[in-house]
Amino acid sequence: MNVSVVNESLASLGADAVVVGVYAEEKKLRDPAGRVDQAAGGAVRNVLEAEKFQGKIGQVTHIHTNGTLPSRRVVVVGLGRRRDTTAESIRRAASAGVRRARDLGAKNVAIEVLGDRLPARQRAQSVVEGAILGTYTFDRYKREKTDKHVDTLRLAEPDGRYRREATEGARRGQIFAEATWFARDLINAPANDVHPTHLAEVAADIAEAGRVKLQVLERDDCKELGMGAFLGVAAGSEQPPKFIHLSWTPSGRNRKKVAIIGKGITFDSGGLDLKSAEGMLRMKDDMSGAAAVLGIMRALPALKPAVEVHGLIAATENMPSGSAIRPGDVLRAMNGTTIEIGNTDAEGRLTLADGICYAIQKINADEIVDMATLTGACVVALGPLVSGLFSNNNDLAKRLLAAADAAGERVWRLPLVDEYRENLKSDVADMNNVGPRGGGAITAGLFLKEFAGERPWAHFDIAGPAFLEKDTPLAPKGGTGCAVRTILNFLTDFGR
Repeated sequence: MNVSVVNESLASLGADAVVVGVYAEEKKLRDPAGRVDQAAGGAVRNVLEAEKFQGKIGQVTHIHTNGTLPSRRVVVVGLGRRRDTTAESIRRAASAGVRRARDLGAKNVAIEVLGDRLPARQRAQSVVEGAILGTYTFDRYKREKTDKHVDTLRLAEPDGRYRREATEGARRGQIFAEATWFARDLINAPANDVHPTHLAEVAADIAEAGRVKLQVLERDDCKELGMGAFLGVAAGSEQPPKFIHLSWTPSGRNRKKVAIIGKGITFDSGGLDLKSAEGMLRMKDDMSGAAAVLGIMRALPALKPAVEVHGLIAATENMPSGSAIRPGDVLRAMNGTTIEIGNTDAEGRLTLADGICYAIQKINADEIVDMATLTGACVVALGPLVSGLFSNNNDLAKRLLAAADAAGERVWRLPLVDEYRENLKSDVADMNNVGPRGGGAITAGLFLKEFAGERPWAHFDIAGPAFLEKDTPLAPKGGTGCAVRTILNFLTDFGR
């Protein structure tokens, strides 16, 4: 989508459709909706009154201008109550409005910088994020592809005093949204195409395109480093494992080193503890954390955060075969910790364990954040729309929660209950990879915490919102690119 900011009134812009917002509980149409209505001879107000339009967030209607305006259609979207305006309400309104314009066949869309209670930069970013996220489609594998796409989006900011702020916000919003699209495409593609080698190839493309360095460790390299937990999971698959290390280094004096780790199980059958057919059906999405890391690293050269970032992915399949790990086997992680396998379907934490060890031993990261579709228990606790956050560091958790709030992504911090560590005891090894059913998301977090030690670390369990079974205001059903915008906010806040 070609995005630009123009210092013109919506009423004077020629476009396939213009999008204006109206607040709930306000009888008077404020500009620019009022000016558009005046130019259209009152047609906008007539439609709103006839439809009893209430202005709820995301409520949408449209009119054909019949030549009264340079634009062919006017799309009206509800903004909710003025006093309740947030960045997220603007995202949802923009998503609904631009999606309606797209569905009407509009290729060239103009939209106001919705809202008026937030800074122009924030509003412009939210509008662009909503417009791009809300019009995502995935039809790569369909013979009949949709021809309904918005190619050009112009943000109307008639007040020249705010054009620079709006332009900066629009640029940031486009980078954030396109990084999310990138992750969604990877998640939605099938596992026969998106396997560990493909993820390594995508990482190579990212490194070639921008100021990002890449190192890919093969099976023998991982074996030499002692990554027995990761390689144990990979043992059952014919696909070769790949440990992917992307790095971004800012110019000038380095500040902190942050490692972001994404779970990269490109297909999870459960291993010998085989999932049910229903439970296995969607398991192409078990690399959603890895997809988020790739989307984030792709965006960093444009955003230029003042922090050194290392993106790590231990990529493999979890498959049953004669060489697969068995329940009762003992694996040795990179830091020497031995792990008894209580269940081969608790494989993600094994790969993340070696990823955390690598971040500490090879990168000496100051902070570590991992993202993983880790437990069904977190979905039971928080439902499909909320990620769980675990951390051994309150300051890190506070900054991540603030970043999620700014992104409009729902995250809830869950406790790391020390007493539950007893549930991971093993009779034959340092620890077991599973505990009892109750508190499963917490025991998974406690397992990872063992490998982080005292290093500031946080874990996002994104098992719920990473892949949704029905449309949401900002995404169609399927992969969501969850956590991409949260982590981009988190990283770009360094040094501010």
